[in-house]
Amino acid sequence: MLTGILIQFIPVVIAIVIHEVAHGWVACWCGDDTAKRYGRLSLNPLRHIDVFGTIILPVLLLVSHAGFLFGWAKPVPVDYTALHHPRRDVILVAAAGIVANLLLAGLCAFALKLFPAGGLLSLFLINLMIFNIVLAVFNALPVPPLDGSKILLGWSDNPHIIRFLNAYRGGTLFIIAAAFILPVLLHAVGIGFNPFAAYLGSGSRWLLSLFL
Repeated sequence: MLTGILIQFIPVVIAIVIHEVAHGWVACWCGDDTAKRYGRLSLNPLRHIDVFGTIILPVLLLVSHAGFLFGWAKPVPVDYTALHHPRRDVILVAAAGIVANLLLAGLCAFALKLFPAGGLLSLFLINLMIFNIVLAVFNALPVPPLDGSKILLGWSDNPHIIRFLNAYRGGTLFIIAAAFILPVLLHAVGIGFNPFAAYLGSGSRWLLSLFL
């Protein structure tokens, strides 16, 4: 039981930490050292853990057999006004986490060819690859505060778009509603469909097919 939890939970933590550190490194490269000054370029998970998003939510999804697993860490602080080329660099910083997750998934796919199938190490690598892909697909959603919203609209100085990108609380509530409340409502009227899980599942399976 403990081994099963570890080979599923530790990959979640690794993927989330790599995602956030990538944001910080690219922001630093583009001129903003805020993440460096706050000690957020470290691979130490304790510097990035969000109690609910990194621990409680993944464990709840794991033990409830929800059919999908995701989470988040504390966002790396970025001062977008300090970037060398804000309109371009905001997109680079936002995309960095997704790209880092996909690169790590690719490394896992390569490593899997070197180890026998069925062992604990191969199971660990499979879980790490899958969660990196799921995290990349999740963050590609164009909903604030996720990276997809900044990649799609981060270059704009339109005040309405800026307000949309800063609507973190509204975006988080939308994600919670889509992931947990909407499926319950649909089930209550006889529709067994979870649109959020369907998006994560279909997008992740497509990317996984490219790696394997």
